[in-house]
Amino acid sequence: MKKLVITIIILIGFMPIATRASDNFTINGYYKNFFVVYDVSDYVKPGQLSDDIIGMVSSRIRLDSRLILDENISLSVSYGIAPRVQDKYLSLNQFGYSSSGERRYRMNDFYPRLYPPKGKTPENFVIYHNLDRAFLSISINSLDIIFGRQAIAWGSARAVNPTDVIAPYSFDELDSEERTGVDAIRFRLPIGFMGEFDAGYLFGNDFKLEKSAFYLRSKFYAARTDFSFLVLGFRENLLVGFDLTRAIGGAGFWLETAYVIRDALVKGSSSNDSNYLRSTIGFDYSFGGLTYGSIEYHYNQAGENKPEDYFASLTSSAYTEGSVYLMGQHYLIPAISYQITPLVTFTGQFWWNLSDYSFLITPYIEYNIAENIYLAGGGYIGIGKSPLFTTDQIINYPIFKSEFGSYTNSLFTSFRVYF
Repeated sequence: MKKLVITIIILIGFMPIATRASDNFTINGYYKNFFVVYDVSDYVKPGQLSDDIIGMVSSRIRLDSRLILDENISLSVSYGIAPRVQDKYLSLNQFGYSSSGERRYRMNDFYPRLYPPKGKTPENFVIYHNLDRAFLSISINSLDIIFGRQAIAWGSARAVNPTDVIAPYSFDELDSEERTGVDAIRFRLPIGFMGEFDAGYLFGNDFKLEKSAFYLRSKFYAARTDFSFLVLGFRENLLVGFDLTRAIGGAGFWLETAYVIRDALVKGSSSNDSNYLRSTIGFDYSFGGLTYGSIEYHYNQAGENKPEDYFASLTSSAYTEGSVYLMGQHYLIPAISYQITPLVTFTGQFWWNLSDYSFLITPYIEYNIAENIYLAGGGYIGIGKSPLFTTDQIINYPIFKSEFGSYTNSLFTSFRVYF
């Protein structure tokens, strides 16, 4: 494994030298640094930690390369490495409850942690890595064929995308700029005016059918409206999805819906999990160019209306296979963005769980220091009843009293440089 990692780094590093005289090769990337502090006072026994505020410093370096092999053939490779210094209790990864963005659809992969090696317990210093893209693109007339590790995502909704179950990010992900790559073969064919037919197969671990996925998706434009329809088979479940976007007056409108039929692709299932519907409807509007606002309502049938039922539902297939991460059923999610100066922008999002009346406030401010250099800061602030825990362990199974009152409050800063 180490030899393979070294080989990839050497290839990416020396490809510009080998193609210096050619315009067929491009390489870019970024460096990011995050400093995060968490308030874990509700998650540990009194006196167990010397301080209820713990934190981490994480850096990420990513290189994206593209080599044009022929007029209609190109090769893309992206590799990232992420060293992290953190409080050792963060290595337990039990201070939050959302689950998304995992590497589920990969036929084979590196062990995600470079240091400490597999079998060793991580403590204060950890290094992660990720071969996130490695795909070949082939164009045959109007047909595009993409084979390898690539990003696949859908959905017009802003906050929650019901049709995006391949590798979505949850609301509390610090860095959601790049979707997690999946191993797939994909066929894309334009049809008519702004239309497209898209089909693909995603390879699961060791090519196992029960770990894999396939999809058929069509998109077309009619009556000043963009429509898309999706049929997705994933981990022996079947998803049927619908998405539309259009303008209504000066506002944008979208409706995105997905219905999941549990174990539809397997016979004789013994699962007691139910089918479920997820849907998001929303509007956005630009107020004079400097201020942008949006509001969404999200319905999650896989969730629960009573907080005491939240924890048990997290073991259902909707959460373990369907990438659902919200625990309630009804949500209202307004958001606003305001350009304070040409170089400073403030954004804020407000998540309201209408079932238990808890809130999550996510303020974020960004300063464009120079071309391709950004400094930002923000936080995740939950308001609601805190969970209860048993007292025989440092971190225990929670008894939920609300959803957003159960997350740790956190503040962060970020520094980003693109090249």
